[in-house]
Amino acid sequence: MDLSYYHCGTKIIMGNGSTKEISRVIKEYYPDKTRIMVVSDRGLVNLGLVSTLLNTLDGAGYETILFDSVSQNPRDTECIQGARLYMEQSCEMVIGFGGGSSIDTAKAIALLGPNGGTPLDYFHKKREYENIAPIICIPTTAGTGSEVTRSSVITVASTHQKITLKHELLRPTLAILDPELTYSLPAHITAATGVDALVHAIEGYTCKVTNPISQAFGARAMQLIPQYLLQAFEDGNNHEARAKMLEASLLAGLCFGSADVAAVHCLAEGLGSLYDTPHGVANAVFLPYVIAFNAQDNSNIHALISRLMKFANDYDSDLVAVEKLVTGIKKFTEDLGIPRLKELPNVKEEDFEKIVHLAYINNSTISNVRDVTEDDYRKILSNAYYENDLVWS
Repeated sequence: MDLSYYHCGTKIIMGNGSTKEISRVIKEYYPDKTRIMVVSDRGLVNLGLVSTLLNTLDGAGYETILFDSVSQNPRDTECIQGARLYMEQSCEMVIGFGGGSSIDTAKAIALLGPNGGTPLDYFHKKREYENIAPIICIPTTAGTGSEVTRSSVITVASTHQKITLKHELLRPTLAILDPELTYSLPAHITAATGVDALVHAIEGYTCKVTNPISQAFGARAMQLIPQYLLQAFEDGNNHEARAKMLEASLLAGLCFGSADVAAVHCLAEGLGSLYDTPHGVANAVFLPYVIAFNAQDNSNIHALISRLMKFANDYDSDLVAVEKLVTGIKKFTEDLGIPRLKELPNVKEEDFEKIVHLAYINNSTISNVRDVTEDDYRKILSNAYYENDLVWS
């Protein structure tokens, strides 16, 4: 048996209204901390969700500092700006409140604030991961799973490269999952973030560095998402679907958080870094085409996940199961209203080589279940753009 490693040091609190427990939990775990930076985005500020959290904390006697300069694909410059504010205000801990962008920025600030430097310093191992501030995460979308992972994905503004800061100390100490925070999520964001969670589960389950525990979490996530995502998309007030999707997102985060993502994410991050494409949308446009590529050499595991997601039946052959997986995923994303690659704003053929290069140098390329070259990425990108037939064999 090959060696496998799994770790999650995050305490998880789930349930409707669980955000109200935030002050009690901070007092229990960090009785000496009083100055808290809350990292969120301006959209949530405008919706009034952030003020509710700040009022809860202020009412419990905490001093709060809000940082809301977060892009949907967070920049290193924003993280440095937030870290500077963290130090100027003598903050002692960080709360990431929002989607994956806010949570990833919060992790980076918790690292840079006490230690200095830039995200690239840690990515290139010029600085050590140490002395990281306590991190509490409260997701408001059902997709990222970042509330339980060791990763923070940041775009380097000067080069458009997405880098992943990855260390066990970046795992949040506490995650609070409150389905009520997702009820007002717009349908298009519900769709995109939900597909992001599905990709986390698929890639964490199938990648070269997967492990049995990751696969157990991923299998459950892959069973839940096809069942509940469309329900949440069509009716945002379907409380059961919202709760199940938040659960699935968490499980998908636990799946890839101690394994890795792979080629879908590599292409998606290249696309997102160039055009600021929402991450879940970028994942969705590439997912069926990467599966078609990967399944050529790995039909067994793709037939298995096809059956897990109920695209295929137990009596289908592996060949039929994989065909149903590829076509089923494509229809699933279409039913969610996710646009095709050619329909996305600003996507230009003359940028294809940049996207291919950014995908290939991504650290997760080596984790893809099938070895993938720059030429392979080029063909997958072309197939997705021109919507070539999804032939997997």
